[in-house]
Amino acid sequence: MNMLIGYGGIAVFFVVVVTALELTKRKDATFSEYATAGRSFGSFFGTMAFLNTWLPGTMFISFAGLAASAGVIGFYSMIYSLLAVVLMFFLAKPVHDWGKRYDLRTQADLLGTRYNSRAVRIVAALIGIAASFPWIVLGMQSLALVFKYLSFGHVGASAAVVIGIVVIGLRQIWTIRFGMRGVIISDMVQGIVAYLIGTLIIVGLLTWLLGNGHGFDAVAPDHFELPGPGSSLGPLYLSSLILTGALGGWCWPDIFVRLFTANSTATIKRSAVQAAPVLLIFGAALTLMAIAASSVPGVTEAPDDVWFITAGIGGVGLIILAGICVVAATMGNVGANLQALGTQTANDIIGVAKGVRVTDPRIGRITVGVLTLLAAIGAFATVGTSSGLITLALISYQGICQLAPTLFLGIFWRKGTATAAVSAMTSGFVTAGVLQLVYPIAIPWLGGLTSGVAALLVNATVYVALTYVAPMSTAERRRVDLLFDRLHASDADLDPHTHLEIDLNSHTPAH
Repeated sequence: MNMLIGYGGIAVFFVVVVTALELTKRKDATFSEYATAGRSFGSFFGTMAFLNTWLPGTMFISFAGLAASAGVIGFYSMIYSLLAVVLMFFLAKPVHDWGKRYDLRTQADLLGTRYNSRAVRIVAALIGIAASFPWIVLGMQSLALVFKYLSFGHVGASAAVVIGIVVIGLRQIWTIRFGMRGVIISDMVQGIVAYLIGTLIIVGLLTWLLGNGHGFDAVAPDHFELPGPGSSLGPLYLSSLILTGALGGWCWPDIFVRLFTANSTATIKRSAVQAAPVLLIFGAALTLMAIAASSVPGVTEAPDDVWFITAGIGGVGLIILAGICVVAATMGNVGANLQALGTQTANDIIGVAKGVRVTDPRIGRITVGVLTLLAAIGAFATVGTSSGLITLALISYQGICQLAPTLFLGIFWRKGTATAAVSAMTSGFVTAGVLQLVYPIAIPWLGGLTSGVAALLVNATVYVALTYVAPMSTAERRRVDLLFDRLHASDADLDPHTHLEIDLNSHTPAH
């Protein structure tokens, strides 16, 4: 009976999300509308869309598990999230204005325009797809814990993974049909459940723990220590985690595309301001709850289960609500990832290979559908063998950061060249991969730097050195100056109904 109630709760939530999508459905006339939701959404939708992509379901599992097993180091995710919001504020104007003026649909599209280069566009797209895909597979697998707990002992781990994959696969039908507009609408519903209702549950659990013998005085003393000089991880390890998270956050294609869906620069800035307190309260509360729960029986043996073990104090109903929160967060993250990668594949690989500007939204639907099928196959093929995927995912996170110098220096510095960008991204990605395989946690002879940060040093050095050794031509300098100078134009100077065509050979406005 409990299993029927648990799975029934997930089904009801699924129906609520689908109903919201069907009631607000709107047919996209062009590929650009399919990819960017017509650049039409306000700040509240933008805030919830950012949160539902930024905070995946694994926040309640792996990130909470880290805090339960290692203590205050778990606060690093909250810190880098707040730093990423600061970056969002400063990225708002250049990304939104260039996106609207040149009809840009993806992160790789923007980089191709900035550097006037097909090579930059393709390399950035490939890195984004390669780095993100393992996380989609892991997202599908992360629902296994939900369906395992909500079966109340009737479904094994492997069967739970299969159920999770099927549920996410069915959910993707609406992502494929409605594109980014559907992702934004569903993010609103899913975000309210995952982070607003979720926060209420977290605060309630924390209050219960503190009042029932699981206060912070019952937590092991080593949970309040951070890696420092003489530690096995090294004094720079925590700083590396924060830097990697803050810089790498806006390198993910699914996060970056959020900047294209807003209706104005001011909207993006308001979303940043609105997201900050949610990230602070949710992140702090979840971490504190997990640390306090470390003294609860069973958590030490299975720290990743801390969310469900602790929710068990409230009985069947609270466990079901806890499971719905994880499902809501996972749906948002996986759906946004598949939509962004499908769009990027169509726009920046297929379109560039054919030498055309993609205009038919059906191409986007097909690529999103194909990627969904591939991810489902990958998740099915790796049932019970996720350890290798976790390692690959760690490599991918260090790898995605290697877009950072090309992205941030390209947006805020006029001198960077296409040659520097391609060389920097490639050398950084390869270096990060090699170092991650040799030093999967930290590099001891570099004071605990992670592979991603060490590779960023190589990456940035290559970028700056080549920019000065082989500077851009006079014609390219004029083009870049025009690109940046147009940022000073007011939004009133831009006609939102006019999209300049982009010439794929020069990636500048076609006259």
